Amino acid sequence: LPFRWADNFSAAGCGGSEEHGFQHPFLQAVGMFLGEFSCLGVFYLLVWRDRRGPEPSMAPSQPFSPLLFLAPALCDMTGTSIMYVALNMTSASSFQMLRGSVIIFTGLLSVAFLGRKLELSQWLGILVTIVGLVVVGLADLHSSHDQKHKLSEVITGDLLIIMAQVVVAIQMVLEEKFVYKHDVHPLRAVGTEGFFGFIILALLLVPMYYIPAGSFSGNPRRMLEDALDAFCQIGHRPLIALALLGNISSIAFFNFAGISVTKEISATTRMVLDSLRTLVIWAVSLALGWEAFHGLEILGFGVLLVGAAL
Repeated sequence: LPFRWADNFSAAGCGGSEEHGFQHPFLQAVGMFLGEFSCLGVFYLLVWRDRRGPEPSMAPSQPFSPLLFLAPALCDMTGTSIMYVALNMTSASSFQMLRGSVIIFTGLLSVAFLGRKLELSQWLGILVTIVGLVVVGLADLHSSHDQKHKLSEVITGDLLIIMAQVVVAIQMVLEEKFVYKHDVHPLRAVGTEGFFGFIILALLLVPMYYIPAGSFSGNPRRMLEDALDAFCQIGHRPLIALALLGNISSIAFFNFAGISVTKEISATTRMVLDSLRTLVIWAVSLALGWEAFHGLEILGFGVLLVGAAL
């Protein structure tokens, strides 16, 4: 929701360029990793406070190389960047509903790489989820006629979201494997991933400034990302900074809660709980007038919930 709020702002850019929408998905992804990185500071603060107490209560984790979280961080960076680009092409509620497809890929990868066995009801849930995704896709195609996005953009955005869920599912399985094996504190795991993602993606902003992206770009120069234009827009419209701060804060809390569930229960359960956020996002988007009401979305959301429950 903070990401979509930032997208709704318009402001002038650098060099006196005319007012245009704030569409900087990769810069916002850097902000997301900054939120995750902040969890590392909170972790060491908790360790410091615990050691100053009379009886330390935090159990020391097994020795591990931080590089173990490089692979999940790369998956997080790739999946998030793709999804942020896709969010500029479709509605916030459809974006969140289509993210429910991660349940399918996480379940299948858990069977293949973690040796889990899915019950009959879980396989049925996967099939029901697929049906729900088809319904949501049809709702998106129907709504494209009266929304600001063209039909081609909606189709491209929906496909990018589903593609990104394969990458996210790989990340979930890798996190479960490493967190279980090394008993890493959730805050430390999120912070380590955030460190790698923040450094790598921040460095990638430099070549992105010179890579043409055509219609995929929302900045005046039509480059893959224009961080300078983003900072100029923030200077002309300070409220954008508030939206970005909200995104950073919500991502930090969300990833900490998510990896805690992964550690205590499983990656599949984390994805089921994550799908329940859709109701809140859809309701808020409707209340703020960010999108129109469509009956097919109710049907698609209901089917997705049934699939998640199974």
